[in-house]
Amino acid sequence: MEEKRDYYEILGVDRKATTDEIRAAFRKLALKHHPDRNPGDKEAERKFKEISQAYDVLSDGEKRGKYDAHGHEGLRGFAQRDFQNASLDDIFSAFGDIFGGESIFGDIFGMSRRRGPSKGTSLRVEVEIDFKEAAAGCERSISLWRHEPCGACGGSGARAGTGPEVCGECGGRGQVLRSAGFFSIGQTCGRCGGAGQVIADPCGKCRGAGVERVKREIKVQIPAGIEDSTRMRVAGQGEPARGGGAPGDLYVDVFVKAHPFFKRDGADLFCELPVTFASAAMGAEIDVPTLDGRAKLKVPKGTPSGQVLRLRGQGMPVLNGRGRGDLHVRVVVQVPAKISKRQEELLTEFDKLDAENRKGFWEKLFGG
Repeated sequence: MEEKRDYYEILGVDRKATTDEIRAAFRKLALKHHPDRNPGDKEAERKFKEISQAYDVLSDGEKRGKYDAHGHEGLRGFAQRDFQNASLDDIFSAFGDIFGGESIFGDIFGMSRRRGPSKGTSLRVEVEIDFKEAAAGCERSISLWRHEPCGACGGSGARAGTGPEVCGECGGRGQVLRSAGFFSIGQTCGRCGGAGQVIADPCGKCRGAGVERVKREIKVQIPAGIEDSTRMRVAGQGEPARGGGAPGDLYVDVFVKAHPFFKRDGADLFCELPVTFASAAMGAEIDVPTLDGRAKLKVPKGTPSGQVLRLRGQGMPVLNGRGRGDLHVRVVVQVPAKISKRQEELLTEFDKLDAENRKGFWEKLFGG
């Protein structure tokens, strides 16, 4: 996977920076790389998402603490908003209060860039499983924190018994018109942030935000045959959207621990197995470890060291398909480090009997 950059480096702040300093640095960079200022610039959009990801971690006390202590590894198993795969609407929705609405320039001639309710913010979490769990498939229970509508105010942000009021600055339109010569330019209302409503009496629990952090347990089915560094998408398990939009998704990055014996290439497995000289020379049927236990492998007569033999259907399951891959066994002929006197006598006799074969080799090589 691509190496992750340091979040403090991305925002250009010191590790001891205050929350206000982090917020100011993010706003400065966000305005510089904002899509409205860089239309069609994919690199600016990538940087915009990168700084949004960094700010999401460093602006949250709990996430920042884990990151400061253990770096990116400290966030493994901890749900994060996934801005690298998020739409721009996801980011505008999450940090609209910093941008002062969805557009930093406002919308010309009163035309709004809003196209209906935005989708909720997606989350990302990392899970590590064993090699055999990857082969058989497994279920993981993931504990994560996410923002959900406040239970006290139902998501309105207003104290119980009250409700949002029409913004007196923009009359509920979410925009105000500013004269610019012969033209009138529509800009996002600075008082309501483009919502068209303001909360005069905020909810005491969420302080007008309309959301609260809630801990959830989500069960995720990991399919048999999954490969290392695979990203799974669990639809609708991200954060709920405001304004009736669809909830975000949960992305689960699955990491598979290496196996001490098997190496993997797709659905096929590879291993090395030692055999005796006698077995390789005379042929034998030997036991081979597999994911399911043991299997018999026939070693033909005269098998040289390094020969690869195949056991069909003894590899990994084909992900989202049928059948299994194969197990490829590389035969390694063992040479004993110590031999008995009797063994030495037998090998000496064998060497003499085999002399004719070697003689034939040199005759072919030098012509006599």
